Amino acid sequence: MKKTSTLLLLAMALFCSLTAFSIPKLNSFPSASATIYLDFDGQAFEPAFWNGGEAMTMAPSGMTDAQITEAFYRVAEDYRPFNINITTDSTVFLAAPLNKRMRVVITPTSAWCPGVGGIGYVGSFTAGDDIPCFVFSDRLGYSPKMVGECCSHESGHTVGLSHQSKYGSDCNTPTEPYNSGSVASGETGWAPIMGNSYYRNMSNWNNGPTPFGCTDTQDNLSIITSQNGFTYRTDEFPETLNASTYLLSGAFNVSGVITTNSDRDAFRFVLPTNKNIRLNAIPFNVSSNWIGANLDIKLMLYNGSGTLIKTYDPTTIMSVTIDTVLNAGTYYIRIDGTGNTNIGEYGSLGAYTISGSFGALPIHDVKLEGATDKGRHNLAWNIIADEPIKEIGIETSTDGINFKTLTSVGGTANKFGYLPYQESVIYYRLKVTSVINQVVYSNIIALKANAAGDKQFTVSTMVRNEIVVNASRDYQYQLSDLNGRIISMGKGLKGINRLDVFNQAPGMYVIQLISNNEKQTERIIKQ
Repeated sequence: MKKTSTLLLLAMALFCSLTAFSIPKLNSFPSASATIYLDFDGQAFEPAFWNGGEAMTMAPSGMTDAQITEAFYRVAEDYRPFNINITTDSTVFLAAPLNKRMRVVITPTSAWCPGVGGIGYVGSFTAGDDIPCFVFSDRLGYSPKMVGECCSHESGHTVGLSHQSKYGSDCNTPTEPYNSGSVASGETGWAPIMGNSYYRNMSNWNNGPTPFGCTDTQDNLSIITSQNGFTYRTDEFPETLNASTYLLSGAFNVSGVITTNSDRDAFRFVLPTNKNIRLNAIPFNVSSNWIGANLDIKLMLYNGSGTLIKTYDPTTIMSVTIDTVLNAGTYYIRIDGTGNTNIGEYGSLGAYTISGSFGALPIHDVKLEGATDKGRHNLAWNIIADEPIKEIGIETSTDGINFKTLTSVGGTANKFGYLPYQESVIYYRLKVTSVINQVVYSNIIALKANAAGDKQFTVSTMVRNEIVVNASRDYQYQLSDLNGRIISMGKGLKGINRLDVFNQAPGMYVIQLISNNEKQTERIIKQ
């Protein structure tokens, strides 16, 4: 669980880096002066305000670069509506004004603060004393989802927010001190950031009760933008419908941000003849199925006179798709944040991408089939399209709902096979992208997975540009030529990994793969 305290005392904390770890340097809004620094690389604190005033040494987070990046983007999206930069770069943090910055230390050093996933002082963002807040990665299972949620929660305390609770008929005693949100899960399953949002896909800032009583309502957005020296981002797309409205043409892909409850972004397009239009408005996400999105999109279509033709507002998904035929003329669309069956539109803010094309749709059909052969999963597909295919993403899921990318292949490929290292049913689908960036998903199929054989690694041995390693667990590798000269070395993760050898000369190479003190050696022939 998460925890907070009230700011009772100001104290100066001096920070020094323990080790020069290579952390991905990421920034969500570099032009902003207000800054929240996600510190993953470990710190020593002397003197320390926390821990009864005793000096503390914080170990690095224990998370991989990929996990750090995912956690960062979750926090960045939570703060996307505001004029504040989320960063993993200490130099950016140290350059920010002292009274407009906060350090969030992500660490497994948690014994000094038992029973919580993180801790922070309410209102400390503007204190000017550099007292940090903490997120305990070990308590959160090193999960980027949970670490990201907790980073937003604890930094939320520092910008002035208390917990948000759930009440029943008794207005005095909360049924849940940390509001876990809607009963429903899935794409639109919701919980407030300042409650318990670990187990819900959609989490955002809320206007709801605190533990101090059901009538003690906390307006998160007003507090954040009025008490910390920063407010909302500038709106980049006005909602006016006229000749100055941003023009969409050809194959388009435009990104924007819904920053406030009243913000609507408008776009214009012109059809010289009757045409088929396909348009996708998708919220920012860190994975497939819009996982990590805060913005539930509503889209309104208007004719050239500004008369509303149709509103697109699905209640069970967060994106919007238009696939229809329109007569020649000028049209407008507006994008707005909306609510759904689980929550109102108050906190439905964040980034989105609108993409599509006008005219005939190049991809008409994508049919996926699959079969198992001695534990190996063999997929084959047929695509009917008028335009060339740029990329085919092969996606997997354990529940048939939440998909993630297994690997990507070129647009001319029509099959893929590998040996999965798990014992369960695996669901597959294709994400097909054309050269004009139209995206179409295939049907979903399910194949039974069996445990792989004795080999820990399956390696492509005849290669051109890359070596593909399918690993049963995390590993280290070393690639050498026949003279023993080391070409490259590094680490890989369980699953499909790709090692670039495009710049290596044709010939024979040797790759050694090591995991849990077990070594596997394979000869590679580069053509």
